[in-house]
Amino acid sequence: MPAGERPLVEAFYGISSPWAYFGAPRLYDIVERTGAYLRLRPIRIIEANGGIPLRTRPDPRQDYHAVELDRWRRHLGMDLNLKPRFYPCRTIEPAAQAVIAIDRAGLDARSFSLAVQRALWAQDRDIADLDALKAIARETLGEDAVALVANPQQPAIVAAWNDNLTEAEHLGIFGTPTYVVNGELFWGQDRLDFVERALLTTSPTPAPAP
Repeated sequence: MPAGERPLVEAFYGISSPWAYFGAPRLYDIVERTGAYLRLRPIRIIEANGGIPLRTRPDPRQDYHAVELDRWRRHLGMDLNLKPRFYPCRTIEPAAQAVIAIDRAGLDARSFSLAVQRALWAQDRDIADLDALKAIARETLGEDAVALVANPQQPAIVAAWNDNLTEAEHLGIFGTPTYVVNGELFWGQDRLDFVERALLTTSPTPAPAP
């Protein structure tokens, strides 16, 4: 089925978000089963809509965050370090922009994105390090993807990165991951059942330009 005849889901997510990491495999499975078109839209924290970095939140919220991570890693059977060596990241821009560049090149951005998330949360690798990102690209997609990992990126990639944040602010997104189907927001990987229902009942949407 051509992309233009498929329902569309847009995933606005932080590449360093553990919740986006938890949700990625199930999101990809849902997309395959429903025949939907997935657009990955990595973003940074949406401070304009109330986003707050984890380490600046009150201690009780940070403590409960760890409790929930432990619950979900056991529930989903996914590897996750509760205190990863390189989190919070020094920067997420090279990793997030590499996802955009790889997607625009027609390569498997889903696999690369998940590999970056797994590297941070399960393998204690520094995704802010350009050499580490290039190694992840090589391991996941081969040599063709390595050149797409850069800092600074091409202006068109940086513009797309900034456009993702602008669109997220416009839509009223305040946390990640948020999945958008037919203009409806679904915040959190624990809303993926509702995402699937929406994809099964929504009208097809023309696929966006890369």
